[in-house]
Amino acid sequence: MTEERAEADPPPEQPTVPIYHAGDGIRRTRLAAERTWLAWWRTGLAVSAVALAVGRLLPGVTRGAVWPLRVLGTSYGLLALCVFIIGAVRQRRTAAALSRGSYDEVSRGVVVLFTVFSVLLAIGTLVVIVIPL
Repeated sequence: MTEERAEADPPPEQPTVPIYHAGDGIRRTRLAAERTWLAWWRTGLAVSAVALAVGRLLPGVTRGAVWPLRVLGTSYGLLALCVFIIGAVRQRRTAAALSRGSYDEVSRGVVVLFTVFSVLLAIGTLVVIVIPL
């Protein structure tokens, strides 16, 4: 019975179109840029959720001073805003660079700005966690 079944099934067809085309590299690069832009969005949404939790929800359920949590929540909100704006600018600049056939590197200033701001937020968060206010 297995011999009869094997003879009844036609052999799988070989693809008639090559798997990779000359333009596939450009398409894959554009799709990677789009995924990067979506990663900026996911990061912005995550930081927005942290801002809401720390600045609005947490003060209602904790005892102690509320102002440090409001300051942290507002700061996380500002970080989220920066992530959305920088992500949009990066997407626009990357798309333009790809159209020219070049590459647009993230500026050193943006990296320094995000690093310093994030480190200050982390320190502020640690202070609020460790020191009872």
